[in-house]
Amino acid sequence: MTIGAGLVVANNYYNQPLLGMIAKELGESEAATSRVAMFTQIGYAAGLLLIIPLGDMFKRKKIILIDFVFILLSLIVFAFSPTLKVMLVASFFIGLTSVVPQIFVPIAAQLSAPKDRDKNVAQVMSGLLIGILASRVFSGVLGEYLGWREVFLIAAGLTVVLGVLIAILLPNMQSTFRGTYSQLMSSILYYAKTIPSLRLASLRGALGFGSFSIFWTTLTFHLEQEPFHVGSDVAGLLGLVGIAGALAASLVGYFSGKIKKNYLVAIGCSLMILSWLVFGIFGMTYTGLILGIVFLDMGLQGMHVTNQTIVFSTHPEATNRLNTVYMVSYFVGGAFGTFVGGKAWESYGWNGVVVVGSIFVTLCLLVHLLLANKAKYRPKEN
Repeated sequence: MTIGAGLVVANNYYNQPLLGMIAKELGESEAATSRVAMFTQIGYAAGLLLIIPLGDMFKRKKIILIDFVFILLSLIVFAFSPTLKVMLVASFFIGLTSVVPQIFVPIAAQLSAPKDRDKNVAQVMSGLLIGILASRVFSGVLGEYLGWREVFLIAAGLTVVLGVLIAILLPNMQSTFRGTYSQLMSSILYYAKTIPSLRLASLRGALGFGSFSIFWTTLTFHLEQEPFHVGSDVAGLLGLVGIAGALAASLVGYFSGKIKKNYLVAIGCSLMILSWLVFGIFGMTYTGLILGIVFLDMGLQGMHVTNQTIVFSTHPEATNRLNTVYMVSYFVGGAFGTFVGGKAWESYGWNGVVVVGSIFVTLCLLVHLLLANKAKYRPKEN
């Protein structure tokens, strides 16, 4: 599940280092092309809302394998897109279908003993987060030397291989919800209304991922300008730096029983604020970008894993639906951040990106400090 989470979620992020290359080939502006990333994130949020809850209603292995067929078709359409409009549609469906990792994470939580839940969720999340960052390295380097279309054709091939392995290795799990689809969706609203810690985690996740998306969406444009003048390969290779931050997410599972979760979230927000300070002062140097990326990724991933362990602790029988509330909010925030980042870059360049990125994460910290004590973490053992 850890490996599968990384390979599937990567589909959502292959486009980011390639946006500059795609813009040039299709004759579109950078701001217009940045919508490729935004539509992918909107599609992902839609998939989380419409598909992930089915994991509580039907056998998860069956849902995953059917979904893989549509992932494959979406990647192929993207690879052969003749225009930006076709690409935006394909991007939406890539995001819509690439939600399988958010089925793996609840499976890990449900199969775990209470004392191992944080550790096992963190392990699968580490695979997911490494997949996000490694995908930029993969697509950036291959895109520079083979072309952006070839990147998505290779991704389609990987999808076929992974689908076969899942069919062989993933255990079957019985559904936990007995009712209609409309009742299932109504229960999602019920959980969102009645669990304050879920609402707060969702808001923190949206703001944090929005800030993160602002940086990674505009980085490739920044690197094409002075003083760098480099292509997608360098933008992708910088993703290697972020892997160090993603690996830190696995440590959160070990520390969560020793450090209060509210403190872990505050530390994560503070690291992200520090990253934008570094980007603002030293963002015209590779040293500044590398240091800032480490802080940005460590902060977001630590906060994200802490948020999810809080969310999964309340109602273990409804992990997919709880995860739906949290992750829909998370990716709506990411899509909004991508949109704002593209507009900030178009109007004010790198300085505008730094300002809006800082605002998102500062709001995240303020919301946490003001509301954390009112939405106390009360784990429910199963």
